[in-house]
Amino acid sequence: MESSRARRDRRIPLVHIAALAVVAAVGATAAGTVYVQAQAHAPTGAAGAVSSSATPSTVAVSEEAPVERVAQPTADPDALLTEAMESVSVEEGAEVSVAVLDLASGASASYGDGSFDTASVVKVNVLAALLLQAQDAGRELGPAEREYAAAMIEHSDNDATSVLWETIGRAEGLAAANERFGLTSTEGGDGALWGLTQTTAADQLTLLRQVFGDESELNAASRTYLQELMGRIAAGQRWGVSAAADGAAWALKNGWLPRSTTGLWDINSIGRVTTEDGRDFLVAVLSDGHTTKAAGVAAVEAAARAAVSVLAESSRGTSDVTYGAAAP
Repeated sequence: MESSRARRDRRIPLVHIAALAVVAAVGATAAGTVYVQAQAHAPTGAAGAVSSSATPSTVAVSEEAPVERVAQPTADPDALLTEAMESVSVEEGAEVSVAVLDLASGASASYGDGSFDTASVVKVNVLAALLLQAQDAGRELGPAEREYAAAMIEHSDNDATSVLWETIGRAEGLAAANERFGLTSTEGGDGALWGLTQTTAADQLTLLRQVFGDESELNAASRTYLQELMGRIAAGQRWGVSAAADGAAWALKNGWLPRSTTGLWDINSIGRVTTEDGRDFLVAVLSDGHTTKAAGVAAVEAAARAAVSVLAESSRGTSDVTYGAAAP
């Protein structure tokens, strides 16, 4: 009779490899190599008994150095603009505020939060309000309104502005439109004094987004019309934010006003500039307290250049995440 041991041995295949793996992650060396220790056993003897004296082998599995995401510090655009504005020459007693937006990336920066007289930059706001009212009424501007609008924007005609200021309902009409545009810190001038409307650079940037952005209360036809007028400013008025375009395209409206009470100048400029590399920026610069118009223009142009430069340079930098080998 066959013994129980013989029956057990007969059930084992003649050729058999039994691998009893003991995997120990010893850890990454400086070169990033992970070692796996494996114990291999081979069959011996006629009955296929497993030998316990087999020599262990060491298998090296090569891996590249570990890669990890390294977050780079992100500079605050407002802080960068504040630093850049330190190099802008501004007369003692004068004040300048600027806001800028990169239309492609949505990045923005601002410097100063004071309120200023709009002077003639309010004319963009007046025409935007008129166009919005016409849209609501389901009509287009009439021939006379278009004539006044062209004179107001292209030539900064004050008489044409006064007519359209009355048409929109003065400060109340401006406020109603601005509530829909998203302006929160703009207050129309008293009575017929549209030039003394108070505003901030941030609010003017919001207005520019209504004129040049895709998400707007103004329809495409209204935006195109306003943009075209701002791109046809009369010779002699093509200063201001256009300085940041370096000879490339621009669309703007300037404002200048000598205050009778102080003899000092308000100098403002708002618009879109397209740089030589084809990038579009919205820029609003407001200022007051200048002894001459020329001094104010110089300060406004320097501020516009500084603002566009800050966003242009920051977006040309490296990504906020870099990839590299981890330290050993």
